[in-house]
Amino acid sequence: MSDAFCSDCKRATEVVFDHSAGDAVCSECGLVLESHSIDETSEWRTFANESGDNDPVRVGGPNNPLLSDGGLSTVIAKPNGASGDFLSSSLGRWQNRGSNNDRGLILAFKTIGTMSERLGLVPTIKDRANEIYKRVEDQKSSRGRNQDALLAACLYIACRQEDKPRTVKEICSIANGATKKEIGRAKEYIVKQLGLENGGQSVEMGTIHAGDFMRRFCSNLGMNHQAIKAAQESVQKSEEFDIRRSPISIAAAVIYIITQLSDDKKPLKDISVATGVAEGTIRNSYKDLYPHVSKIIPSWYAKEEDLKNLCSP
Repeated sequence: MSDAFCSDCKRATEVVFDHSAGDAVCSECGLVLESHSIDETSEWRTFANESGDNDPVRVGGPNNPLLSDGGLSTVIAKPNGASGDFLSSSLGRWQNRGSNNDRGLILAFKTIGTMSERLGLVPTIKDRANEIYKRVEDQKSSRGRNQDALLAACLYIACRQEDKPRTVKEICSIANGATKKEIGRAKEYIVKQLGLENGGQSVEMGTIHAGDFMRRFCSNLGMNHQAIKAAQESVQKSEEFDIRRSPISIAAAVIYIITQLSDDKKPLKDISVATGVAEGTIRNSYKDLYPHVSKIIPSWYAKEEDLKNLCSP
């Protein structure tokens, strides 16, 4: 039930929906406020594990403006139990004859979607990555390049532009074998191509802050809420000092300090695995943060005596 204004009661009342007749009825006076309304909900519930090959859904996906036909073209599917010579049959020949010019884009968008799901990214980032790839592909200059590295680089740039950055190591872990160097080269190529498209103007990538990674890194380590809050406050205060380290290294070093001040101490190796930062880099970043630790760590989390007990770098 929901509330709606009733013209007879002269006020908002609870409305009861009669789904069989499509009527919306006032629960107090019985006036039919709306008749023959269209039910836009699904006709049935689909349970993925039980549907098998009998999926009752009769509609396709939403319209995709990045594809020439909007993603609404017809595909002749291979029938269940068909032999391998399906493509040589009449239906298969018609499918090939009317093949979609956007087949490459569709496969690329599907790969980007799979990468996004593996990283747990929101749909807006996936859509931005699709848009970036389409803009690069329209320039017809990406032929011969590593496709997986190119798609991973599009996802990396999309994360940056949506203020949800991921480290290159995180992107590399879902890049189907593409190396960090290949992704880095692909990123530089994409930025260059988009800059040419914009008349030589630089592409806005967004600024990376150490705080962007903090909650995710802390969750990977299983830190409690109080420690996560202290780490986030500490990393914000660290930006006031001239610490010439990458944001990811600073985040890892702050996590190391916070865990050393808590009862649940984390070994350096575990922090390195969770953040993707080498142990030596964390030690060097800790060395740079150590002189400012009294001003960075919140007073409510650790007292001055606790800070003195930190090991000297």
